Parts: sequence; C-alpha cells; structure tokens
Amino acid sequence: METTSRVGAQAPATEGGQQVPFARRTVDGYLLAPFPWYGLDEAFTGPRWLMQVGMSADGAVEHGSIGHGEEPSVRSESTEDKERFAVVVTVAASPSRRSADGTGLLEATSVSSAAWLAGVGLLSFTWPGQMDHTLRDDWLDQQTETAWVLADDLDGSDWSSLSLPVDGVPTPFHYRESEFGWVLAGSTQEGVHVGAYGRGMSAYGLGFAVVKDIAAYA
Repeated sequence: METTSRVGAQAPATEGGQQVPFARRTVDGYLLAPFPWYGLDEAFTGPRWLMQVGMSADGAVEHGSIGHGEEPSVRSESTEDKERFAVVVTVAASPSRRSADGTGLLEATSVSSAAWLAGVGLLSFTWPGQMDHTLRDDWLDQQTETAWVLADDLDGSDWSSLSLPVDGVPTPFHYRESEFGWVLAGSTQEGVHVGAYGRGMSAYGLGFAVVKDIAAYA
C-alpha cells in the first residue's frame, strides 16, 4: 500500500483539536492532480465542499477528498445523530516506483489504499462518548492501526460486497459498517481507486461520477 497516503489523511486541526473549516481550503492542490476527481453523481443535489489533498515527498498529488452534505464536526453526543455527510476519496492508481530522489521505493497504490484513507477519514470525525482529550490520542492510534489491518484484508469477513454505479456503470465495492459510520472502496475505469465514508446517509443509494469542474467546488 502507498506509504505516503498516510500524509494528509486527516483534516488539519487547530490547537484544542478543533477542525479547520473546509471553506478555508482552496482548489489549487486539486488542479495539480494528473488524474480525475470523483464525487457523488448528479442524483445528489446537496452541498459539496473541498477537503484536502495528499502529496508525495516530491510534491505530486496522490489522493484527495471531496465532501457532500453537512460539513461534519468531531462526533460528540450532541451531534452523532444529526450530521448527514458522505466523503469521496480519490486515489491515483500508481505502480511500485522509485522515489523522486532515488533513495527509496514507493509502494503501489490499490483499493486497499482507498479503504485505509476512508477508514481513517471517518475516524478523524469520531469522538466516542465519555472519552476525554488525554485518552483520544491513544484511541485514535489503536483505531487507525485497526483500519490499516482491515484495509489489507478486503476479502475478510469484516467486509461485504456492494454494487454501486460509477459513471453509470455498476461497479463492485468492498463495504463495511461500524458504530461510527460506514466505509467502502473500489476501482474505476478511469484508472483511479475510490473510497468513501459517511454517517447519516445510506451508502446503498449512492452513485459516483467524475467531477467535471473541480474549480466549481471552491
């Protein structure tokens, strides 16, 4: 799995753990990507917003996320049943390759890369009830490692199969649910892997499509 995919997987946080508003983020990084971005298809008519892109050490855009619905805050007992959102993660399909400086080898990306990024993305907006700030870091480390293990075992019993339209074509996805929300991942005919996560919106009725004009999301 692409090791540099861990960079930028979570939304930036300010002091005190508050999420940086998505409205402050720009489209610049998205425009640098040599691959198409995916979002929910035209059947979704709600708000859409940019999140962040992840780059390799040499500055190449490798993945990024686009949000749909209500911009989520870190889950708390007061918000857990009210927020409705779905985030689509696009990951460039890349083979195993040398790093730009020639000193290392970057692993190939795969559906597992998209599954891991989606799993960690969901965790970034999750805060279990009755847990204080000092314990959440330990909890996040444990859950992040669990998401990594799950993403590397997409044929395991924790995942089920789900067919959803991608650019109008029925496409197989790996899907799982947890108490925090749902996660899915698959590949497209455009040469990218797609992951998604959400809460309050059913994954079963979703469809994905290439974003025609990413600048319109800014």
